[in-house]
Amino acid sequence: MRFDALLSALQRLDKLLEQAVIKAQAVYGSEAATDLYRGLRIDRDEVQRVLERQPGIPLFAVNTESAQVNNTPLDWLQRTFGLSNFDLDIILVALAPEIDLGYERLYAYLQDDVTRKLPSVDLALNLLSPSAEAKLLQRSHFAPDAPLIKHDLLHLIPDPHQVKPPLLSHYLKLDEQVIHFLLQQQSLEPHLVSWCQLVAHPAVADNLPLRDDLKQILPKLANQAQKTNQPLFLYFSGLYPTEKIQVAITLAAQLNRGLLIADLAQALAVKEDFHQLLKLLFREASFHNAILYLDNLEALQTKEQHLLSKSLLARLAEAKGVVILSGIQSWMATLTEINGVITVAFPIPDFAQRRVYWQANLSTKDITLSDRDLDTLANRFRLSSAQIAAAVTNACHLAWWSAAAEGDELPLNNRIKPTLNDLLVAARDQSGNNLTQLARQVKSKYSWEDIVLPTDQLAQLKEICNQAKYRHIVYEKWGFNRKLSIGKGLNVLFSGPPGTGKTMAAEVIGHELQLELYKIDLSQVVSKYIGETEKNLNRIFTAAQTANAILLFDEADALFGKRSEVRDAHDRYANIEVGYLLQKMEEYEGISILTTNLRQNLDEAFVRRLAFTVHFPSPDEASRRRIWAGIWPSEMPLSAEVDLDLLARQFKLSGGNIKNIALAAAFLAAETGSSVTMSHILQGTKREYQKMGKVWDDTI
Repeated sequence: MRFDALLSALQRLDKLLEQAVIKAQAVYGSEAATDLYRGLRIDRDEVQRVLERQPGIPLFAVNTESAQVNNTPLDWLQRTFGLSNFDLDIILVALAPEIDLGYERLYAYLQDDVTRKLPSVDLALNLLSPSAEAKLLQRSHFAPDAPLIKHDLLHLIPDPHQVKPPLLSHYLKLDEQVIHFLLQQQSLEPHLVSWCQLVAHPAVADNLPLRDDLKQILPKLANQAQKTNQPLFLYFSGLYPTEKIQVAITLAAQLNRGLLIADLAQALAVKEDFHQLLKLLFREASFHNAILYLDNLEALQTKEQHLLSKSLLARLAEAKGVVILSGIQSWMATLTEINGVITVAFPIPDFAQRRVYWQANLSTKDITLSDRDLDTLANRFRLSSAQIAAAVTNACHLAWWSAAAEGDELPLNNRIKPTLNDLLVAARDQSGNNLTQLARQVKSKYSWEDIVLPTDQLAQLKEICNQAKYRHIVYEKWGFNRKLSIGKGLNVLFSGPPGTGKTMAAEVIGHELQLELYKIDLSQVVSKYIGETEKNLNRIFTAAQTANAILLFDEADALFGKRSEVRDAHDRYANIEVGYLLQKMEEYEGISILTTNLRQNLDEAFVRRLAFTVHFPSPDEASRRRIWAGIWPSEMPLSAEVDLDLLARQFKLSGGNIKNIALAAAFLAAETGSSVTMSHILQGTKREYQKMGKVWDDTI
């Protein structure tokens, strides 16, 4: 039976109490059993008995041979926390009322007070000490550094009716988690619930495509650590938490252990003593025989958290068995102070892995795609396995929504298969969450039909898109990935006067590739404080690695200007910023687009690292005619008198200026309730000239 050993131990306690009750009759007098006010009043006879009693003598000194507790929860407590047999007896005394309230009546009788239903230190010593000397010596079991108290297994509660009561009058109360453990109840310590998750019975995910080293090496290392009772610290580094946790769950299942996942960032947000929370955390992992998984380790890397980091290191120094630490960075300062940390990298899945994930998840939904479409999904979006699974599910929901919106009758077999576009949209929705705090998302509404450029510039834009589309062939299948350690991203410069279509071209690329476009706010990046600009750039590029987005640095010459001659500390650090940016640009494997009005302002070393430099010239007359013709929405009422040839010939304006004029003319026409006429357009042109500081000729 599950509780045979525990019940047997309590039966031994019962015999001990039975003998104590017999002795109590002599100690307290035969009339004590019938006194309804025991402990509430003191008569002369009782005073006389106390005076005649030898000081410090245990009142109920009886045979206290310890019971055998091998291979029981009590035995585990003894081995894990270094408890003595006397400590185990104290635990039994404190546990008894949690199992049967009848013990409260016995304890009240033995303490000669109907109000004292919980066992006290004095009662425990009276029951378990064979002599006065032993009673004095065994007080040490209740000292702050004693195992029971040090590990918070037992709490000493002062008598609320006394001011600074003596140790003997303190009540004994087992910690709730100790009670749950002894009664074999699976529950999580209440102070840990908000920032911890217990996976009590982890299962091996058969369909999880793990790397061979993770499948074979990790279990060997962990098994060896368990056999030798030596600590094994694993550091899981990488951007995707789901993959790391899945591997930890699989490892715990292989070792037949639980997994206790703790989010250190959330722990810091809890308004409680972090040192005490760590103490409870490590103890909880022991109670559940669980591998401890400490996530978001970087939360302790700031100067403000230095002391808290030291507290964690102290706990790790005492840990045994497997402990998994997890963070984003490949190496952190905290790890240098931990002996024997093994780093396990979780890089972004490569093209081949992503293709396997897509195919596996699509198969579960009975969806078949062509090899070309699978290549498109795997190449276009650098997603984790969890993100790919979520994208497939969301694409199916999107297909259902589209079918319902079109009025189609929904099939009873739930088989509406998503299109490639549904999958692209769902994949895009899995990206960019981390970038929204650092950059502004730009909705890519423009397509090839909307942009007017010379033939060569248009061809360059299409070449940029093709490099993004077919990078998996060149880098993966044709082996260029082995030839290049960095510089595999697509870095592009758009230069030209304002309003010539640089931002529109970025939107066209985003629309063509079905990727989100994020415009970097330079005012939030550049800082006058030394080192802050680099930190901001690092945050942007770190977030961009998982965003599958196009980064648009508008007016980039403000940040990426020429490195200057070093005359003072400010110049030196400004040059460091440019150098750091060059490094991050080369490391980033996504698409970065930089725009500038003045190409000559950019550092030449920076320009050499660009894959494309596209110059956007001011539009010629033919281009202006195309822009004027394409600027009007199909719903817009345009008067037949509007002379587009005249507008293109007469006004040498950029596409941005033409857009402003068309919008102003539309509002003027809306005010009069008429179609857009030539006079509306000329009035809008006049306002645009005034805004530009140009002289307007009213004779036009």
